[in-house]
Amino acid sequence: MGKKIYVGNMNFKTSEAALKDAFEEFGEVASVKLVIDHLTGRPKGFGFIEMVNDDDAMNAINAMNGKELDGRQLKVNEAHDKPRKPRFSRDDDR
Repeated sequence: MGKKIYVGNMNFKTSEAALKDAFEEFGEVASVKLVIDHLTGRPKGFGFIEMVNDDDAMNAINAMNGKELDGRQLKVNEAHDKPRKPRFSRDDDR
């Protein structure tokens, strides 16, 4: 599994294809996911990229952080999985 990258401060009009093109300069991109607001159906201005090679991902992070794309300076860093909240069963509420 490759390294996951967080990309923030994106222009709301930036497409997954444009983001992929920008990051492919540094290596093979496994996936691109823009985060969409479920109520409006519009992008929230951030997303995630997964790169196949960890070294390529680190090079992309270093090169793309602060770089302008579609008129916005990107905030790029290594993504960290959000800790999951424990789910409680009905038995736990007794």
